[in-house]
Amino acid sequence: MIKDRGTKKWTAMMLPEHVSLIRKYNEEQKKNPRPQLDEWDRDIIQENIQIAMSRNVEVEIKTWKNGAFICSVGKITWIDLKRRVIEMEDVFHSFCLRFDDIVDVSVLE
Repeated sequence: MIKDRGTKKWTAMMLPEHVSLIRKYNEEQKKNPRPQLDEWDRDIIQENIQIAMSRNVEVEIKTWKNGAFICSVGKITWIDLKRRVIEMEDVFHSFCLRFDDIVDVSVLE
């Protein structure tokens, strides 16, 4: 059986600049590109938000931020068109989501 030191033998030859560039490259590879929404997608998002507001039901809103998708579940309490945010609340706290970050809205019934 071969007992190899694994990556230990290579770390002595790696400069700190190389290590930081490799880590940065690996983080960039994990990021998802921002989805391009067309007019149809925006209409569907708007309709789902209107349905959720009129019925006062919970929604799942998927947002994109810094290369990652974040899902938020709660009830929409207020839509501020001036600041371009949706105010939501869940069981624990209330929070705001920006219009520009929203990718998908699903009504939970």
